[in-house]
Amino acid sequence: METYNPYLSLPGITTEELTILRQTTSGLSDAQKQMFYNIYISKRKNPQDILILALLGLIGIAGIHRIVMGQVTMGVLYLFTAGFFFVCTIMDLINYKSLTNEYNQKVAYESVSILKMGV
Repeated sequence: METYNPYLSLPGITTEELTILRQTTSGLSDAQKQMFYNIYISKRKNPQDILILALLGLIGIAGIHRIVMGQVTMGVLYLFTAGFFFVCTIMDLINYKSLTNEYNQKVAYESVSILKMGV
């Protein structure tokens, strides 16, 4: 029987992200999984939010989505070059789900590290 999975309630969760979360938390106790969940949801980014921020690049405020995902240098570069003359902004609009999945995967691994350091 399948138990309740709190990750399914996350907005915009993809099957790739769900797989990563299951693999990452496989060796944790229930209490550790709850602590991981609390850490993870505080840092996780929603793919739709990243899409909206990337769309701002088409009206001249490029790079905000990169800054939000922790890529400050790339975000500032986008800002001063109009998203590399809109080419990179359009590519990010097409690949926003993979950009967000990469960021969320990094956050999952960091969350486990934080959890294990605290134990």
